[in-house]
Amino acid sequence: MRSVEPMEGYRPSRRRRGMIRRKEMPLWQELPLLLVVAFCLAVLIRTFLVQAFYIPSGSMENTLLIQDRVLVNKVVYDMRDPLRGEIVVFRGTDDWAPEVTETVSNTFLAKLGRTIGDLVGVSRPGERDFIKRVIGLPGDKVACCDDQGRITVNGIGIDEPYIAEGFNSDLNQPPIAGQCTSRRFTEVTVPAGQMFVMGDHRSVSQDARCQGPVPIENVIGRAFVVVWPSDRFTSLTVPDVWKQFAADHPTAAAGPVVRPRAEGPMVATEVLPLLLGVVLSARSGMSFVTRRRRLRA
Repeated sequence: MRSVEPMEGYRPSRRRRGMIRRKEMPLWQELPLLLVVAFCLAVLIRTFLVQAFYIPSGSMENTLLIQDRVLVNKVVYDMRDPLRGEIVVFRGTDDWAPEVTETVSNTFLAKLGRTIGDLVGVSRPGERDFIKRVIGLPGDKVACCDDQGRITVNGIGIDEPYIAEGFNSDLNQPPIAGQCTSRRFTEVTVPAGQMFVMGDHRSVSQDARCQGPVPIENVIGRAFVVVWPSDRFTSLTVPDVWKQFAADHPTAAAGPVVRPRAEGPMVATEVLPLLLGVVLSARSGMSFVTRRRRLRA
């Protein structure tokens, strides 16, 4: 096969040279686009996948401290229900009183900061957002206390390693309606579709002992890691005592919990590739107009 030599004096036309060599987008045009895409990605991740939550109270000490930030998996409970021992973020019912009420600034900049922070998932939780540990599931019988001062689930005393010394409720104080100051409470059968939750700092936590169980459908997600401050970075795993208990004592039959499947993961998988495509197009400097011209050539 013979090679074909280019014609002497041949020069590509200006139009053809423009098709071969594309002009890159200037930085002042590219940077705003990348910032907008990054912001959209953050909003999508916060809305559908993972969200950061600020810990405003000491109700989960010493597992979680005030001003800690945790990451919450918002997808896991679209595939299954919560398990005993997991730490969950949820919206309290009307019976749940806010644990912390803070005076907030209403200046324009403060409102703007809160709005942006809420969009990307780094703002403080609302008054109705709580973080507690799951103790009982539908059909479970939860009470306190056995002869060792432990809570019981289905008649079995639970050793809770996450309760620090001196952080448990007073064993000798009689129960008071509407307050969680006493360790003792009468047996509660967790209704279908609900869960019994408690804080790890039992002497200050206002939880299901005095405010009642919480609908599982109110769960926002599972807290799975402490990310801030950096010296407290750690995963939030389920203690072995709850794993063993779940293996030996499955949830009593109280009817399946039907939770609507969120459309978030599907939306995210459809929109994220589109946004990434926009970024790649910006990086290569290819506009829709250029592509149309090339197709017509």
